[in-house]
This record gives sequence, structure tokens and C-alpha cells, in this order.
Amino acid sequence: MGVADMQSNGNGNEGFSFRSCVFRRKQVDSHRVSNHSGGQTQKLAKILSVVDIIAIGVGATIGAGVYILVGTVAREQTGPALTVSFFIAGIAAALSAFCYAELVCRCPSAGSAYHYTYICIGEGAAWLVGWALILEYTIGGSAIARGLTPNLALFFGGQDNLPSYLARHSIPGLGIVVDPCAAVLILVVTLLLCIGIKESSFAQTVVTTVNVFGMLFIIIVGGYLAFKTEWIGYELPSGYFPFGVNGMLAGSAVVFFSFIGFDVVASTAEEVKNPQRDLPLGIGVALSICCILYMLVSVVIVGLVPYYALDPDTPISSAFASHGMQWAVYIITTGAVTALCASLMGSLLPQPRMFMAMARDGLLPSFFSDISERTQVPVKSTVIIGILSAALAFFMDVSQLAGMVSVGTLLAFTSVAVSVLVLRYVPPNEVPLHPSLQQLIDSPSLQFNSDSQEIAYQNPKGSLSNHDLSQHLLDNRGISIGCTLLPKHMAQGEQNEQKRRKIAAWNIALVCVGVFVLASAASVENIPSILRFTLCTVGGAILLCSLIVLACLAQDNARHSFGHSGGFVCPFVPFLPVACILVNTYLLVNLGAGTWFRVSIWLLIGALVYLFYGRTHSSLKNAVYVPTAHADEIYRTSSDLLA
Repeated sequence: MGVADMQSNGNGNEGFSFRSCVFRRKQVDSHRVSNHSGGQTQKLAKILSVVDIIAIGVGATIGAGVYILVGTVAREQTGPALTVSFFIAGIAAALSAFCYAELVCRCPSAGSAYHYTYICIGEGAAWLVGWALILEYTIGGSAIARGLTPNLALFFGGQDNLPSYLARHSIPGLGIVVDPCAAVLILVVTLLLCIGIKESSFAQTVVTTVNVFGMLFIIIVGGYLAFKTEWIGYELPSGYFPFGVNGMLAGSAVVFFSFIGFDVVASTAEEVKNPQRDLPLGIGVALSICCILYMLVSVVIVGLVPYYALDPDTPISSAFASHGMQWAVYIITTGAVTALCASLMGSLLPQPRMFMAMARDGLLPSFFSDISERTQVPVKSTVIIGILSAALAFFMDVSQLAGMVSVGTLLAFTSVAVSVLVLRYVPPNEVPLHPSLQQLIDSPSLQFNSDSQEIAYQNPKGSLSNHDLSQHLLDNRGISIGCTLLPKHMAQGEQNEQKRRKIAAWNIALVCVGVFVLASAASVENIPSILRFTLCTVGGAILLCSLIVLACLAQDNARHSFGHSGGFVCPFVPFLPVACILVNTYLLVNLGAGTWFRVSIWLLIGALVYLFYGRTHSSLKNAVYVPTAHADEIYRTSSDLLA
């Protein structure tokens, strides 16, 4: 019985088999594994430039929400300190952007956070992240399309004046309000995405440019009006912080979600000409542009009108109207419509690529990984997702599900930060080999005897240790793979390295535990103050101690050769990723019980899909793991034998 046969039988223990499935990890260059398995992985077209990336990032981030959000947050939480709230939120978003920038350089493939989590943490966590992102993109796209209808209606003089085939209608007896306009918009964007990534990125650039010019109009003309009126919005007896520092921080937590969207850039990594240079630059520039525009708009609006006088529904339009510029509503509405269009494209663009990445790994049917030879985009999955999203937008008002959109992004941000810690301290040191390659190694042509099978049985995960594999190859084949008998002091060095990796892994886990306890205790209000203080103290102590240990530990030297080299490196590790985990976990905990109940149902469905399909169809189902140091030589040896 070979290694593959042994694994297919569940290693004699179904419980262990399931745990090994959840924690198994794929390698960075997954295309090479597919090629050795006898199939050729279809690749997306590498045609995106840094300008395209910036346009996609800005367009996906700046939605129409900012045209409303400034009024609501300023009135209820921040007052004139709204600008400071946007700045703090931008800094918090930058923490995640730094983590994304490193991983997107090392692992420039479709799948974004799902892909990085699969490589660094494991298949189970990657599936949950990908499943949550699917929910985010689906509901987010449908909600955006529904929001476009009333904004477009303003150009027709109101919703009553819309053409009948675009206007909303109620279905008698069912209480369902259908929205043909929303469905048509999604289908149009879907068609555009099917034409090609270059064409869709050009359209994204056009609508994003119009949106940015609309915001510049608000900043320049609004600033001029504010100077004429001597910034009356800031002349308040309550000062700059009428709701105190706590109100300003609460406002930061709300406006933080205005920065969600730059992660869409990571989903296009496989289609970028020079990912090591352009992706970090695109993420950084896009986030900076969004933060600056948000801050300048907030400075102008709260300066034009006192914060308590802002209209919560149309704060910007009403602010201009109060100064006799009613006509400005058309320019502002144009900006809002183009912002929604750009956000809609930003929601529909990454989802087919997420399906494609999961299908490549065997977790979804291979149908979703098909790429059109003519347009070099996943047309089939794009069409299916577009039709489903259009149907959802047509029949359902998904506004009550909007809170679920944030879960996917925050889970992705958290998993990416944890992946950076794993990459720096305990990067994967084993590579999965396809069963066909293992059969080739076991074949008589390589003169392997039955001892190789004994080695496999000694390792229930089907992984060969450095010593076993190198010794076996040397003794039975005479193949030199650069591994000689180690002196005693070098063997001691290996033991020390294993000890360091174990300590690092435990402390990364303890960081996550400490963050969760601290964030949960700080957020829950209906518990005794003594218990809350105790839990905060315990969680903070666990977090602080683990962080100190990680800071004192040496980072793994293998990180330099992990994945693709030459790109951006996240600074201030472990402090920056841990801060990112803390911020995102706190926001996750504060999403509310109702949101988490609905999300839990979706995640449970995803767990069942993985249990009954993904786990058994995974491309790593029968994979055999070998040390990274020997993988290249094994690939070369197999290539020579096949040549």
C-alpha cells in the first residue's frame, strides 16, 4: 500500500483525517503542482498597470455612502471632529493595507485573503474566509444596485417619473418590491466584466474619475463658500469635540467601513504586469487618495453648516442649498451615481476570481475555474454570479442584511494579519506533492524499495522528514539533494530551530486568544463591571506577554525565500499585524448579535459544503508532504525521468 492509498483510507482514524484536512496547506506556486499532476492551469491575462490598479482601488473604496455618512456621523457622534475620525480610521485601514501589500507580493495569485490564508494557516480557515467574502460580494453588489435606483431617479425628476420598465413595482399579495433597474445595472456590469479585464478597468477608471471630480467640486466650491462665511460650522460653544474623545473614536469605528474596498486590488494580483512593484504602490496610493478626499470633504461640510444642522439624509446637497446653490445637487448626485457604479464593479469583479481560486483548489466544482481563451477572464463564473446577483437585487431589499457585508472583509483583514505573523515566524517548511508525483518517485525507475512505505507509515500525515527523505534518497538512489550528514552541533541547531518555531506558533495562537478575550470583554455591556475588568486584565496580559515573546524571538530565515521575492515588506512586525488583529477583532465583536446570527447560518451552510464536497474533492486530498529544501530537486528529478 502506497502513501496515497494510506491517506485515502483516512489513516485509519476519521477524526484525525478531518483535522489534517482543516490544517493542510498548499504551496505558493500552485501552478507548478497542477502542471505536474498532468493538467495545465489556465491563467488570467497579465495586462493591468499601476494606473488600472489605483482606479480599481479608489473606485471600489469610495462609495456613495460617504455622501450620507458625513451627516449622520457628524450629527450623532463626532461633531466638527469628523475629520480626525476619518484620519484615525484611515490609519487603522493602513494597518491591513501593509499586511496585504507584503502577501500580495509574495503570493501574486487570484483569491486574495482566501489564497494567503490557505498558504499560511490552513484549508479550513481559508474556506471560511472565502465563503464569508462570497457573502460580502453578493449582498454588497445587490445592495449597491438597489441604492442606484433612487439616485438615478433624481435625473428624471423623482422615482414616479422613471420609465415603467425601470421603476420599482410591488407584487400584490406577496409584499415584494421588485427593482428592474437594479437587475439591469448588474447585468450590464456583468457583460462589461465578461468582455475583458482591460476594458472593465478602463470603464472603472472613467467612472472613478467622474466621482473624484465630483468630490473635488465639493471641496473647492464648498471651501470657497466656507471662507466667505468664515467657517461658521466651527464657531461653536461646545468646541471641536462636542461628544468628547469617546464620540470621536466611535465615529472612527463607523467611518472605518468607508475604507473597505482596497482589498479588491489583491483579487486582481494574477492580472498585474509587475505585481511586486505595482500592487503595493496601487494599494498605498488608492488608500491615500481615499483618506485625503474623505478628510477634505468632511472639513468643508462641517465648516459650511453647524454639525447639528446637517441633514442626515442629504447632508452635502442641503449644505450647498443653504447657501443658495440648489443646482449643485445635480453635480453631487452625478458623483454619487458614479461612486455607486464604481462600487458595483468593485463588488462584482473579485467574486468570479474567488470562485475560480477555490475551484482550482478543488473546493468548488472545476466549472468555476474555466477561463475564456478569447477574453482571458472566468466568463462562466462571471455570468452565473451576475445572474444570481441580479435576481437577488430584483426580488429582495437587502438593506437589512447590510451588516453582514462587513463580516467578510473584517475576517479577511484579520486572517491576512495572522498570515503575516505565520510567514515571518513559522513559514510552511513542507511542500505538498501530487499523488501522481509520489507514484513516480515510488516507481522502479527510481529504485525505491519498501523502506519508503515504512517511512510513510511512521508519519501519519504522509509527510517525510528532512532526515528520512534525504537519507532514503541517498541510500537507495544515490541522488544528491544537497543534504549531507550533519555534524552533532548542527543537529543541535536543528533542534533549537524546531523549539523556536514551536514557541512562536504557540505565542501567535495566544495573541489571537488574548485579542479575542480583550475585545469581547471591552465590548459586552451587560456583565458586571468586576467581571469585565477581570477579563480585560486577563486578555490584555495574555496579549502583552505573547507580543513581548514574539518581539524577542528571531524571525525565521526561510521567510526570505518564501514565495516570490523582491516586493514590499511589512514594517514593525509583530507590532503592526497584532494591532491590525486587535482593531478588526474589536469591530467584528461589535457588529451585533443579530448580524452574527445571520452570518452564523451562512457559515454553517459553508461548513456543510466543505464537509461533504470541498474536503473530499480538494486538490490536496492525497497530497504527500516533503521538506521544502528537497522539493525543487524532486521536481527536477521527475522532469528528467519524464523527458
